[in-house]
Amino acid sequence: MRTLGINASPRKDGNCHILLQEALKGAKDTGCVTETIILDTLNISPWREPNPARKIGESPAKDDMEKVEARIKGADAIILASPIYFGSLSAQAKIMIDRCQLFWEQKTVLKESIRKNRAKAALICVEASGREDFFQNAKQITRNFFEVIEAEYTDELFCTGLEKAKDVLNHPEFLKKAYSLGKNLLQ
Repeated sequence: MRTLGINASPRKDGNCHILLQEALKGAKDTGCVTETIILDTLNISPWREPNPARKIGESPAKDDMEKVEARIKGADAIILASPIYFGSLSAQAKIMIDRCQLFWEQKTVLKESIRKNRAKAALICVEASGREDFFQNAKQITRNFFEVIEAEYTDELFCTGLEKAKDVLNHPEFLKKAYSLGKNLLQ
């Protein structure tokens, strides 16, 4: 079984990274092979329409998104980790999700499945304030994303009050919940 962690934070080694790695440690402890993609290190162009030269189901750009697409298709479980900015996911998450329009075309227009078996999926989000309502928009976007990539949204971890890099290290309860999320995702 393969668990893919997608880090959508622009902050290297920050709260999202730490929580995602803890979740992947939980998955690994159940025998999963784990992999992390750090979106901020990749060159991913935005989705562009229309392009008369592009065929339906074909990527609109030759960039690092092709690697992400392959890993999404090959994963049995996917964990997306993103900070909350203005009540939504990070730009890095959003550009990747927008590029998954390709999967929507494959499913809806070409009537092709993305994967053999539906994957399991979870969302980890962090934000600086105590406003839990900020997570709701991110949650809805993520639900749509997971549905398009044929993954069942099964768990989430929303952490408030994490502003500075590595603040999560002062919250062992968040680390424990992240580990459990990863450990239980494919159970």
